[in-house]
Formats: sequence, structure tokens, C-alpha cells
Amino acid sequence: MPLFHVLSDAEKNELLVAQHEMIERLAARISELEALVGKPRKTSKNSHVPPSKDDFGKGGGKGRKSRGGKRPPREGKHRPLAETPDKTERVMATSCGHCGTDVAGQLQRCRHRYDHIDLPPIRPMVTRIELFGCRCRGCGKRYRAPAPEGMTPGTPFGPGIRSLLAYLHHSHHVGFERLSRIARELFGLVISEGAIANALRRMGAGMATATRAIGDKLLSARIIASDETTTRTNGVIHWQWVFLSDKAVLHKIAPRRARSVAEEVLRGHQPDVWVSDRYAGQQELGRDHQVCLAHVLRDVQYAIDCGDTIFAPKIRDHLRWAIRVGKRRGSLRDTTLAAYAAKADNTLTRLMRMPIAHPAGKVLLKQIKAWRGKFFVFLTNRDVPATNNISEREIRPSVVFRKVTGGFRSDWGAQIHAGYRSVTGTARLQGKSALDAIRDLVDGNFAVA
Repeated sequence: MPLFHVLSDAEKNELLVAQHEMIERLAARISELEALVGKPRKTSKNSHVPPSKDDFGKGGGKGRKSRGGKRPPREGKHRPLAETPDKTERVMATSCGHCGTDVAGQLQRCRHRYDHIDLPPIRPMVTRIELFGCRCRGCGKRYRAPAPEGMTPGTPFGPGIRSLLAYLHHSHHVGFERLSRIARELFGLVISEGAIANALRRMGAGMATATRAIGDKLLSARIIASDETTTRTNGVIHWQWVFLSDKAVLHKIAPRRARSVAEEVLRGHQPDVWVSDRYAGQQELGRDHQVCLAHVLRDVQYAIDCGDTIFAPKIRDHLRWAIRVGKRRGSLRDTTLAAYAAKADNTLTRLMRMPIAHPAGKVLLKQIKAWRGKFFVFLTNRDVPATNNISEREIRPSVVFRKVTGGFRSDWGAQIHAGYRSVTGTARLQGKSALDAIRDLVDGNFAVA
């Protein structure tokens, strides 16, 4: 505390001004905190907060219903028998299990049949390559036989090993140190972390070629869905984008979240419909835009949690009704679907004209006015989804990868991951597994249908 009797008038004035500014800041903060009193906690059900942030022991779990009581009985299930077993072992009884009578000579029939499944010891197959040669009698130069196809000198690890390393690392989020241990302890294969990194890095050229083909296929799509999430490269926040159509899946990791990333991917192409959330960088990229109604419903739920019991519940019920209609589009005639689309729009207009008194309802009305033209595109186009869940499901494995590994330590590692997710995501649309897709890529046989 300064001694006021030794301060000059100017110093006292400066001190009073500083204290006055501090009091104003504290008063503003108190007003802000008072405004939050009574508002519900934001969870994954009423906001963009991920489920992992929900506090299930407190606010996040209050809405969960406990089952209680005894679970009703269910029909038992068993593993089906293999259609083509590798080996069949028939065991005949030698004596009666009840009285011990010798039954070896009696005619017996199968009384029980089951499969016993096990894995044989897994060991790498090592092929020693010996290239013979000599000195040419014609020109006098030395020659040697060419290496077998797929077994050229260089890395000793074949395509099966490289495919498995990529599959375990990018699909199952196994780090390099654990990959090295798995290879040694499960397969008897000694491979260092550096060799694993080199094996994945060598896939860069093939990944780049496949990604360009996937990008070209994406540009022919009429409907594209997109989403983005954060990732880390060299300790710096980057953004991982995903673009989906019915034939292609393209992942791209970029240092920015700007609209220019999507424009770079599209290269001037404008699809008929763009499906995404309401982020500004995702707007006006297609001729029409379907916003994710799941995101809208979370905002509606937050307004309900804040206390709006009139406007927000009606909006919630109306959007749920529209989504249910969308799920039945395959069985509806064009005229019926058009009538439902008109009803959806007219009902929303009527609800927006309701008198709204609650502040949360007014905020929700303002949001709906800004986006209402993009709510019901899926009722006019049968191929358009009502939500952007397909993009969120596609990008979720990369979110898990980020949480497990902490991100990427190099730019090439990030690009390899984006290429891997693009290749395996596109292959899944063709009915292929991730391991088969990456093996095709390593063998040079990957193609976009």
C-alpha cells in the first residue's frame, strides 16, 4: 500500500484512475457471471461439446434413464460353423460313458459337432535372393541376373509387412515403439522404429497418385458432404478436412481452416448440393446447401434447457418430423414428397411468426432466420442426407488417432495419414477392407471405381 502523504497530486490521480479502471473491469465480470447464473450446462446433447467432455457423474448423466429391474430373456446365440474347415477330426467312442460297455464295434453316428479354432505360430518368410552372373564373352563386361519382380535390392521388407505396418498404425493407432514390439513378439520380426518410419514414408508417392485420382473422382459428384477437425503437426494446430461423395472420400490436412482449402480441392467445380455444418468456410460452395439438422437440434435443445417451453419444443418436434419423412423417401412418390416439402416450409414459417417472450427463444429464432432456406433441401432431393453424420463418422477415426498419438511429428507423416484415410475410405465404398485397400496400393493395383 503506497503512503499517500508522500505522493504528489499527479501520482494520486494516476492511482485513482487505475483503481477506477480495475473496479469497472471487476463490475463487468460480475455482471457477466450473474448473467450465467441459472443457465444450463452445455453438453454434447445441446451444443457442439464432444461427449468426452460430459460429466456423467453430474450434469451430463442426469438425463440418463436407469434400466432397473430384471432384463427380459433373449434368444441364445452361437457361433456358426465354418463352411469350409481346414481339417475335420472324427472321434469314435470306445466305451459307454454310463456303464463302461465296449462299443468300438458298433455303428455310430455324429451326436455333436463344433469348431475348434486356433492360430498357428506366425513367422516371417525369408527368401534369400542370389543373383548369378559372369563376364560377357561378347563385350567383356560383367553382368548379373535381374532381381525377381517385387524383390529388388533395398528395403528387405516386402509388401505384406509394409501393408500391415500402415494398417496397424493408421487404422488401429499403434505407435512406432509398440509396432516394433508387436513385430518382434508376435511375428518374430526384428524391425526398428526408424525402419517402420522409412517403410511408411516410402508410400508417399503411391499415396499422392491415389489421392489425385480420388480428387478427380470427387469432382464428378453431384452431392458432396464435408467436415473438418483439428490436428497437430510439429506441435502446431492444423486442420483435417474430409470431403465425401457416393464414390470417393478425400482427406486433406492443411495449416488453416479457411474456405480456400475447400476451393483448392474443388478447383472450380460446384456440386448441386453441399452438405455441412454452419461454419462460414463451408458456405456457398454448392448450388444448394443442406445444413446439418443434428447441429440445429442441439441448439434447439439448449434453448429448451434454458427454459423456453413454447417456441423451441415446437421447432424440435417439427425438425424431427421432417427427418422422419426423409427416412421414408424411398417409399414416397415424387408428388407426395413435394407436398411434404411444402408442408415443412409452411409450418416453419408459421412457427417463426409466433410471439416469443423467452430470451433463449429469441436467440434461436434469429439463428433459424439466418439458415431457414437450407433446412429442407433433403426433402426436394432424395440423395441428400438430412444431417452431416456421414462426414463426422468418417473423420472420427482421425480424432481418435490424434488423441492416442498426440498428432504428427512431421509434415510427411500428416500427408501419409491423410492419404491413407482417403484410400481406405474410398475402398470401403467399394466394399473393400482397409487392409486389402492398402495392400492394393503397395502393389500398385489401387484404382478408383
